[in-house]
Parts: sequence; structure tokens; C-alpha cells
Amino acid sequence: MLILTPGATTLDQLETLWRQGLAARLSDDCRAPVQAAAEIVAAAAAGQTAVYGVNTGFGKLASVKIAPKDTATLQRNLILSHCCGVGEALDPATTRLMMALKLLSLGRGASGVRWDIIALIEGMLARGVTPVVPAQGSVGASGDLAPLAHMTAVMIGAGEAMVDGQRMSGAQALEKADLSPVTLGPKEGLALINGTQFSTALALAGLFDGWRLIRAALVTGCLSTDAIMGSTAPLEPAIHSLRGQKGQIAVADAMRALMRGSEIRESHREGDTRVQDPYCIRCQPQVLGAAVDLMRFAAQTLEIEANAVTDNPLVTPAGILSGGNFHAEPVAFAADIIALALAETGAIAQRRVALMVDPTLSHDLPPFLTPEPGLNSGYMIAEVTTAALMSENKHLATPCSTDSTPTSANQEDHVSMAAHGARRLQRMAQNLSVILGVETLCAAQGIDFRAPLKTAPCLRAALDTLRAQVPPLGPDRFLAPEIDTAARLVRADALAAACQLEFAL
Repeated sequence: MLILTPGATTLDQLETLWRQGLAARLSDDCRAPVQAAAEIVAAAAAGQTAVYGVNTGFGKLASVKIAPKDTATLQRNLILSHCCGVGEALDPATTRLMMALKLLSLGRGASGVRWDIIALIEGMLARGVTPVVPAQGSVGASGDLAPLAHMTAVMIGAGEAMVDGQRMSGAQALEKADLSPVTLGPKEGLALINGTQFSTALALAGLFDGWRLIRAALVTGCLSTDAIMGSTAPLEPAIHSLRGQKGQIAVADAMRALMRGSEIRESHREGDTRVQDPYCIRCQPQVLGAAVDLMRFAAQTLEIEANAVTDNPLVTPAGILSGGNFHAEPVAFAADIIALALAETGAIAQRRVALMVDPTLSHDLPPFLTPEPGLNSGYMIAEVTTAALMSENKHLATPCSTDSTPTSANQEDHVSMAAHGARRLQRMAQNLSVILGVETLCAAQGIDFRAPLKTAPCLRAALDTLRAQVPPLGPDRFLAPEIDTAARLVRADALAAACQLEFAL
């Protein structure tokens, strides 16, 4: 059970929740401000003054005044009418992360919901009630309305949810978990569906997986450098301090540490006729370092957003104010930035794969890294696969935040497109893990050909992790399962962990 503090929850806590499926609840300090805001909203609902979302319609219908007797119907209708999501369901881990983010937003005491609403979300997390949330339908402004409506539908006994691996109605799910549906009070439906938690959860998932891939790329890049007997001179600190880019400096430092003690490197310090390596070897700190800086910038944005209040209107010391915190432009920008980092990490890694299989560039490695080329094709088509995935990721990296279309009868006339901007990151991360997995296979094979010379001790630990599951390539064999295994090791952070790599977000 994680205790979350609204306004101060860290990315490490959220990643732990996401990866381990932990339950979560808010700190007890939240209760008083939450209840105070709820009382303010209740008073406004009983009054004669029109307050958006409390006693009015929504969006283009905001000018329609709603009688106090119709408040519950108004909120229920809002949820049911907004359950218009389509496509595959969001995965359970990210759905639970989204629910935790909604807790953090409501717990700031500016949304005007009763504590009963928070308690039900906590109960659903604790007892494994996971709403079925279709992944398509949000444009990332006026909040992630459709996805969050599907989450909220379960809370009122509608919609669908998963419990113990079974899909059932929301009412059945709550009953099975010994939970009771709520009747939504003034503004509560709007508070639940108006927010960026769907987009933010997906962006965070992309960030968490993406950072593991950055860590893996540090290892695979070093392995490739030794496989082609590349130079470590471009890693010298003097080069990077003169430029001053923090990510570049950090990557060069990490690569020097990983390659320290390599017999392969020491064997060609003297007498090597090559003057310079290709950019995919020589410029690794510059390219991967830039990706590191982008990921860290996105992380800062998303940590703020995870703790933010993003519904509307908001209960503030100045009164109940209508604004636009639901607009997910910061999340859309963060998702685009992560996409760029993933695409470029894959682009340079793919070139290293191409370098290793090309006998004219690999410094005497056999063609396609097979001991008997001609009869065997080795990693020829594995490299082609990486090219396909690299190109796919380039297309997926096209910015989403620069797109917009008016919705809701032009009331919501500029939107962020954060939802699908963040959703594509899962596919991009999967593609990149395969590229890096193939690079690991090729680099391991190349280093094997350098025997009896050995790579660095840190890198040997990574190779041992791979070789425990994938033997060296001799005669051609069915490679697809081995590529999958290598990609899985990359995604699991196993290579970086074997190297005891210290490189934190």
C-alpha cells in the first residue's frame, strides 16, 4: 500500500505503483481541505447564482440552469453520455495509475468532491476493481472526458470492470469487491472526468519504459563499440565539458565507466590505421545525451502534472473559478519530446547494427556475423527488421501537439491531442526494445569473434545475462524467439542491472 501525498508524490512512487500493481491511498492530511471544498460546492448548488458545472449544463450548454432537485440526475447523465470511448481497453497497470493520479488531483482539496468519492477509488485500487477503459476517444482538452467517464461509470454501478481476471458489469464488480456505488453530488461527475489523468498516465508509462531503454542503449552502444573495435577517445571528458550539455557529459561518463578494462579496446590503441569511427559510434554521447536531456525535461513536466489539479471549475480562496487546467498541452509536449528521444535512440542504434553486419565497416568481422557466410545468412534479416522498426518509429514521432481540431460546437476550439500522443509511446518503446535487443545479439556475436580478447568486466556481466538464455549463433536457426528474448531483457532493465549501471532519471 502506497500512501500518496497530493502535491508531493514522486515519479519513483508512481513507477513503483505502476510496475508492482500496488494499492494506494491518500494521506490523512487531505481529508479536511477536501471536505471544506465539498461544503462550498454544496452551498453553491443550493444557491440561486449560476456556477458552471455545479448547477448548470456543460460545455456549450453551460447557460442552462439546473434545479437543485436535478443535480444527481445531471451528474449521472454527464457520465453516461460521455462514455463514448472506442478501441482496445487500456492495460490494467496504466488504468490503475490513472486512478491514482485522479486521487492526487482530488486530494488537493480544490475539486469540491466528498471524501466518499476518494474512498471509493481507494477501495477499488485495494480490492482489484479495474474499470475497462477504451483507449481511444480523447482529444486531450476539456480533460480526457471519454476515458475518465468509463472509469467513473463503474463508480456509479454502470460500465464494465475487471476483477480477478474476469470482465463483468460495473455493478457486479463493486458487489464482488464488497463496495457500494456512489450517487454523485454537485460537480462530482465533472470533477472525475474533467482532467488529464488518462493522458498523463500513458505519458508516464512511456517515460518509465523509455528510461529503461535509454539505460539499455548505454550498454548496447558500448558493446557495439567493442565489437567493431571502436575508439574510446571520443568519450574523453575534455570534449564534452567544452560543450557543456549535461546529458552528453553524463552519457560520456557512463560509457567510460562501462568500457573501463576492456582488453579489446587496449589491443588497438596503437597501430590502428583507422582515423575516426562512423558517427553512430563516435557521436553516441552527443545523440544519446540529447535524448537523456529530453527525457529528463519531460519527467519534470509529468511529475508536476501528476500532482496537479486539472478539473474545472476549481474551489479556491477567491471562490469557485472557471479556467482551463484541463487542457493537456504540457502533457502533449512531454509526449512529443519522449517520442523524439525514443526515435533518435533507435535511429543511431540501428546504424550500429548495420555497421556490425557490414564486413566493409566492421573491422574484420565476418559478413552478417555468421561463422560461415554464404551457406548461412546470420543476422542479415535481423538487421532489416531493425530498419523497419526504426522507420516506423520515425513516423510515430511526428508531433501530435501541433494538431488541433474544434469540438463541442466550437466551444472547445483548440485541443492538445495529448491522449494519442502519449498512447503511441507504448508501441514506440516496444519497437525500440527490439532494435536494442538485436543490437545486443549482434554485439555479443561480434565480441565473441574477438576472442581470446575480452570486453570490459561490466559489459561481460551483460553478455553473461544474454548468453544464459541465447547461445552464440553458429549455423542458421529460427531467430524470432531469440530476438524476443533479447528485447525482453532490454525491457526488464536486465542488461543495465547486470552492469550495475547507475544512471537515474
